[in-house]
Amino acid sequence: MNVPLDTVSSTPSASAPPRRGSNGWLWLLIVLLILGGGGWYGWREWQHRQARELAAEADADQRLDALDQRLSTLRTNQDAQNRRIVQADSTNRVLRDELHGIGQRAALIEDSVSKLADPDRHGAQAMRLDETELLLSLGQQRLLIAGDLEGARRAYALAGGVLDGIDDPAYLSLRQTLLQETAALKELGIEPRVQAMAKLDALAQGLSLPPDTATSAAPVLAPWWQRAFGTLVESQPVDRTVAAHPTDRAAALAGLQLEISLARAAAERRDAPGLRTALSRAEYWVQRLSAASPVQQRQLAQLREIAALPLSLSVPTLGTTLQQLRQLRTAH
Repeated sequence: MNVPLDTVSSTPSASAPPRRGSNGWLWLLIVLLILGGGGWYGWREWQHRQARELAAEADADQRLDALDQRLSTLRTNQDAQNRRIVQADSTNRVLRDELHGIGQRAALIEDSVSKLADPDRHGAQAMRLDETELLLSLGQQRLLIAGDLEGARRAYALAGGVLDGIDDPAYLSLRQTLLQETAALKELGIEPRVQAMAKLDALAQGLSLPPDTATSAAPVLAPWWQRAFGTLVESQPVDRTVAAHPTDRAAALAGLQLEISLARAAAERRDAPGLRTALSRAEYWVQRLSAASPVQQRQLAQLREIAALPLSLSVPTLGTTLQQLRQLRTAH
């Protein structure tokens, strides 16, 4: 049986295309699976890389924080060390000053010991000379600063007794100078300030309100018209210097006592101008209390005598013994 050629040749060709289509889908599926696996693997690698980078950043942050803490600790320690260094420097400076002072004191002590150990300088004699110098200095200061004449005399007397215990002939002239200065102090008598204050006290105690002679003699010597009309007419002297009214006389006496008190205060503080000013005002009150009379003249003379008194001591030779003693000690 004969089959047509066209029929035989067309049958296989008609079934071939379906086989190629099945293989294409298979290859496409394989390619998709490969791409999906590669994408999933890449995504996993990207996640791991991100995790490693985050861990590295966290580790770096922790290390930076640790470094900051260490730097803060180092700065704190450095500040503490600087403070300790400054404190140690101050302490060392104080210690150096103290050591310097101790060295100076040691040098002074060594010098004093060497002087006391000097065979040419007797220790007892040096102590007596020191005591004499101290007493002379005290006497001079008591006289110049406090005006204590008795204290100065006692100090000079004690200095003379101490100086008598030194048998060195080099101090013979010093004894003679001390005797002359002591004699000059004795010749001063009472201190002028004390003398002026005593005279002011005596004058103040002797003050009293003098009687009004015109008033006391009025009942006997007054004429008939004054006795008849004395209650209606009051006569007063033309010279109003003398206080006639009892109130004015009491005020004048109070003013005189006040001026004498001010003069005494000025004398106590050695204020010569203040003393003279107060006594000048006191003269006015004396003239205000009574007319010219022997009592008034005596009081005025007393006030002027007190005003002329010096309030400070004048001793030209004061301090010569002390100066000579220091010169002798320097020479020896």
